Amino acid sequence: MPGLSKLARHCAHAIDGLNFHYVVQRLIGRATCRLHGQAFLAHTARIRNAFGDSDRIVIGARSHVRGELMVLGHGGRITIGEWCYVGVDTRIWSGASIDIGNRVLISHSVNIFDNLSHPIRASERHEQAKQIFTLGHPRQLSLDDRPIRICDDAWIGACAMVMRGVTIGEGGIVAAGAVVTKDVPAYSIVAGNPATIIRELSPDER
Repeated sequence: MPGLSKLARHCAHAIDGLNFHYVVQRLIGRATCRLHGQAFLAHTARIRNAFGDSDRIVIGARSHVRGELMVLGHGGRITIGEWCYVGVDTRIWSGASIDIGNRVLISHSVNIFDNLSHPIRASERHEQAKQIFTLGHPRQLSLDDRPIRICDDAWIGACAMVMRGVTIGEGGIVAAGAVVTKDVPAYSIVAGNPATIIRELSPDER
């Protein structure tokens, strides 16, 4: 029956959106994110806001997040536009800024880092780890952070990596497993490690 089918879909959607991790963080007063109209956090999503300012992570209207969004203690900002998708086990970590446009599809197990995650020098890595374990993410730290921009209508395939300082142009496609270290031109497909241009999309593919 159509009515029961609609009810079943509604219930399944509601259960999928029971994100206890997000709810608990809000209840204990931790910073999380800003959700615009009908933005959706699935039960698998994780919002980790070490900077402590909920305005540092913004999820646009009707976007679905199933992965992890993190801003680090020394800075960072993640902005996701409208009608975007972030897949399960995807990690987006920012120490500078990661700007994601509208209608961007990011598949499962993608890693997007605008930073090195750890210092190059071993002694500094050890100090950073000690601070994280005991006090939380350091407030003063240099991880060679460089902003990332992912433009409207881009598509990033499963298990790809997008490295710091990269811009993915409008309608750009990153193949599964690619490691993106340089800018991706608009309406181009890149693949490989390091990712290189395979071809441009024809006008009727755009």
